[in-house]
Amino acid sequence: MNKALGETQWVIPDGYIPSESSGELVSHESICVLNTSVEDAELSITIYFEDRNPISDIRYVVPARRTKHIRTSSLEKNSEFIPVGVPYAILVESSIPIVVQYSRLDSTQAENALMSTMAYPCK
Repeated sequence: MNKALGETQWVIPDGYIPSESSGELVSHESICVLNTSVEDAELSITIYFEDRNPISDIRYVVPARRTKHIRTSSLEKNSEFIPVGVPYAILVESSIPIVVQYSRLDSTQAENALMSTMAYPCK
């Protein structure tokens, strides 16, 4: 398949990286991106907070015909990261259509929880 499937803007309104984990697994969240095109997808990611200015224009490239799982804890702009224990939201903008899914592993208790949902596509 050479066609770029998806949309160029996606929103994930519920982000939260727990400050504690139990057991061997560390709580984390991922932006899961599928690029079906023969072109690389150039992403611009903005992180929004309740009580501070956004972290804007975090750049990431998803190569052509590939998938990437981008841990939100690894996103950084000018030495600024997403703090743990703070609610946030995500805007993903792409140079070409992509598909975005969001996953969260919550290991704050012995019974781990894995949640995954599609991001909201904006037209």
